[in-house]
Amino acid sequence: MGNVGGMLATFLPLVIMFGLMYLLLILPEKKRTKKYNAMLSELKVNDEIITRGGLVGKIITLEDEYMVIQSGPDRTRFKMLKTSVSQKINKSEE
Repeated sequence: MGNVGGMLATFLPLVIMFGLMYLLLILPEKKRTKKYNAMLSELKVNDEIITRGGLVGKIITLEDEYMVIQSGPDRTRFKMLKTSVSQKINKSEE
């Protein structure tokens, strides 16, 4: 019986450490991913976005996986993946 208590004392800190790691690292990442995917699904034509590369532009065409954005004073158009979007620019912030 004394051996069971020793095993419990050995593994309890590991279980607590993995539990804390889950709470501090994995749950917040799941929340961020869910919020990002919701933002991607809510994108629509004429929304202004910032890409992961730092380009700022307006969505011209929107497809399932791709989109065309227009950027700059000469209205250059780029075709890119939807997952390249970093964030949506809210009109109320400007």
